[in-house]
Parts: sequence; structure tokens; C-alpha cells
Amino acid sequence: MNDTFRLGRIVGVRVGVNWTVLVVFAVLAYGLAADRLPQSYKGLHPVVYVLGGLLTAAAFMASLLAHELAHAVVARRNGLTVDGITLWLLGGVARFEGEPDSPGAELRIAGAGPLVSLLLGVVLAGASAVLLLAGANGMVTGCLAWLAAINVVLALFNVLPAAPLDGGRLVHALLWRLSGDRTKATLRAAQTGRGFGWAAMVAGFYVSLWTFSGLWLIVIGWFLIAAAGMEAGQARVIARLEGITIGRIMTPDPFTVPGSMTAAEFLREMLPRHRHTAYPLVDEGVVRGIVTAERIGEQDPGAPVGAVVEEAGRTGAHTSLAELLPRLARERLLVFDGDRLVGIVTPRDLTRALERLPS
Repeated sequence: MNDTFRLGRIVGVRVGVNWTVLVVFAVLAYGLAADRLPQSYKGLHPVVYVLGGLLTAAAFMASLLAHELAHAVVARRNGLTVDGITLWLLGGVARFEGEPDSPGAELRIAGAGPLVSLLLGVVLAGASAVLLLAGANGMVTGCLAWLAAINVVLALFNVLPAAPLDGGRLVHALLWRLSGDRTKATLRAAQTGRGFGWAAMVAGFYVSLWTFSGLWLIVIGWFLIAAAGMEAGQARVIARLEGITIGRIMTPDPFTVPGSMTAAEFLREMLPRHRHTAYPLVDEGVVRGIVTAERIGEQDPGAPVGAVVEEAGRTGAHTSLAELLPRLARERLLVFDGDRLVGIVTPRDLTRALERLPS
């Protein structure tokens, strides 16, 4: 799920928003401002209902973000690198590099989100109860109660034992601990996720005979089935990659480009002899990143190639390919032996390696 725009960093974690969140926000705000709030609290000015709907919908989005931030913070404390968080149509996704190294770590990471949602629900319910006891039975109290209920629902929904929901992760951690085999645990958890997905779709079709709300169940069911299938497929690929290191698939001793070289010199002298898509850029003996033939070709002939240098991740030649699989699917990595550049590995190298695997 790609970011449409970014909100910056919160507690060091990059946060992005997919455009589908705007759909959810608009539906919630409209439903609250046009239906729920006017029916529950009559006689107020229409602007008050609109503000109440907008603020309550925004608070719900903030609670979704808190749920995902909990996953990210706990994952970081358990040694994982957090790529970022994306809020989208069905909630949020926290992206990590690699996988938890133990069932206990996965249990803590998966449980953090629902626990924060549940705590938010309890705190908001307490605040609503205090206002009620103080005699403030108004719209603010009702909005707090609604937020409390939706956070509890969010926590309960996410602990359903269906991958890739948090509950599916919890089941995976338990199966992993019992069997000692991560791949088998993933495949079994994915089967559970597909089962829940089909059940949700069947229920959605049944409910949609009477109300359009059944469409949400159909969408959720489809998402669970598709995501569980992807997880199962990824688990099978990772199992086949066991024992393969980055050094076996990288392009060794790559040709480097000096930062002072112009685009015209590169296209005239470098590209015809070494037809690669990316080259490490070296400036005063230091590897600064990578440059691509495509970006250089877009520059003015006299512009230095260093003007289009891109950051690149770094890894060692003995690093497991399975460990870096998520990163290699989308970026290029420079391979080092100590401080010495020994290779470069690209998504194309990964594709070739997967094609050579026995079926």
C-alpha cells in the first residue's frame, strides 16, 4: 500500500496516508454530522454537528495511528528496522525490515496494537463517564463514548485469529513456538486467515440482501483472502531461499562512476561498455550512493552525474537473502566486506535468483 502523501515523522517513524483514508474520513464525518449527532442531540446549530463529525472522525484516525505506532515502537525495541506506517482504507500498515527473531518478539509486536486500542477505549469511556456524572450529558460526552466503543471494536476485530490481522500474528507466534517451524506456522495461520475471509464474504453477501453494510464484510473478506494468500506464497519463497546469501546473487566488483564525470561522458564512455542499470558513485574514494543510467540520461550533457546520486542501503555479502527479501523487492543495495565495496544487488538480481530456484 503506497503513500499518497506523508505526514512526517512521529516518534521517529515515518507516517504516510493513502488516498483511500479520505474516503473513510468523509464517510465517518458525514455519517456523524448528518445522522448520528443530529438524531441524538437535537436543536443544535448545523455547524456544531459538522464540527463534531469532523473532529470525531479525525480523533478516530488518530487512534488508528496510535494503534500502528504501538506496533512500530515495540518492533523497534525488538531489533527490527521500521520502514514506516501507512494509513489506508481498512486501517493501517506498519512496515518492518525482516521478521521477528522469536515467537516471543512476534507476540509482543502483534499484541501491542490491540492493547493500545483497548486502553484508549477504556480511557475514553472513563472520560465520558466522568462527564456524565458531572451532569454534562451533551454532544462531547456522546462523541467520547462513540470513540471509546469504536476503539474497543477495533481491538476486538484485530485479535480475530486471521492472518494478516494482529490475531493472526498471535496465532502464528503460538504455532511457531509449539512447532519450532516458522514456515509451517505461517502456512497454517494463512489457512486460518483464508477461512475467516471466506466466512466474512459469505456473511457479507447474505447481509447485503437487506442492507448495503454487507459490502464492508465482502471487502474485508476479500482483503483477508488475498493477504493470507500473499503471506503463504512469501513463506514458501523464503523457505526456498534458506542458505542463500547476498554474495551468491550480487553483481561482484561493480564498475563505479566518479562524481566529477559529466552526463555526456557517462553516456559516451561508460554506458556502451558496461550496460548496467545502476552504478555505485565514488567521490574522493568514498562511496556516496548509486546513479542510474535512466536518471543520467535525463540530465543536461554538461551536468555532473553526482547531481542525481541516490541513497542506497548497505549490506554484507554473507547476509541471508531471505532476511533482505522485502527490501530487495523495491530497492538496490550496495554490498560491502568491511569498508570495501564488493558488489551491488538489484531487484533484477533477485528476480533472476528466484527464476533459478527449483520449483
